[in-house]
Amino acid sequence: MSNNQLPYQKDSVSIEEKVRFLQRVDSYPHENDHIEVIETHMSWIFMGEEYVYKLKKPVAFDRMNFSTVDDRYINCEREVRLNRRMAEEIYLGIIPLTLSENKQIALNGEGPTIDWLVKMRRLPLDLMLDMAILNDTVSNTDVSRFSQVLINFYLHIATPIQIDPDTYLNRFKQRIANIHTKLCNPDYQMSLSQIKRLSDAQMQFLETQGDLLKSRAKENHIVEAHGDLRPEHICLTQKPIIIDCLEFDLDLRTQDPVDELSYLAMECERLGAPLIGEQVLRLYFEATSDQPPEPLISFYKVFRAYIRSRIALRHIDDDQPNNHQKWRAQANQYLTIAERYIP
Repeated sequence: MSNNQLPYQKDSVSIEEKVRFLQRVDSYPHENDHIEVIETHMSWIFMGEEYVYKLKKPVAFDRMNFSTVDDRYINCEREVRLNRRMAEEIYLGIIPLTLSENKQIALNGEGPTIDWLVKMRRLPLDLMLDMAILNDTVSNTDVSRFSQVLINFYLHIATPIQIDPDTYLNRFKQRIANIHTKLCNPDYQMSLSQIKRLSDAQMQFLETQGDLLKSRAKENHIVEAHGDLRPEHICLTQKPIIIDCLEFDLDLRTQDPVDELSYLAMECERLGAPLIGEQVLRLYFEATSDQPPEPLISFYKVFRAYIRSRIALRHIDDDQPNNHQKWRAQANQYLTIAERYIP
């Protein structure tokens, strides 16, 4: 019987026990001098010299549910499948975490499965686009190479998605209204006047120029995209690799490529490299003959910065109090960037 057919020992081992096991160098079949551990909002990541293992937390939020072993298996499988679209050689598969009869945890051992991990090859940190921007080592050739990967992805790999134009427009209205409400939580101590200006500007665009968005759906530009295209997810190897797509929600992956590339451009500008984003968009327009108007690109940038401010503040809900100011500062940075794009 294979591991994924074994009965689950649900809730028999705590997340803390699993993390302690995965922090140990002797827990892995390959040698490691040490294991670097990173905790994110949704996962624990264990980084050895060659390989990386990701353990999803047993949590549930509005758009995702990792609360059971079954849920985490489904999500791990989806993460590997979707990320192999642009990083096939990096996402190696799903590994069971097992529990023996004498209660010993193991990777792919004997006994019932108590959890699942995504196994990946480790990428060189200095070749990730965010670090390369900070180190001023990004060349025009680098940008052309990873842009070509993205262009090929949007044209030939990403699944086209048919969406009603009014539905596409209303998605933005609903998300902007929802984010506005979240940002105005007094616990976050944000500028309510700034939040109102940004919300009003986006809603005004939707009212007066909403047809620009509806036309993107009418003209079949919407695809099952990456969903979280940031510089830290792009590796500038000879054959560029793009990792860590947003796997848990198809609706959030359902995007206009110009929206996704505008998001990347905004993030590059935040890191001090606006020319990179401009080059990526220009190469995409030349390759596809797509010519979206500048107001649409600006709207997408405002919208994405607005979302990122909300994501930053969400860390305050469950992070240590001494980190709250860091997340508040990051949220304010995104709101300031968003205001730059408003006419």
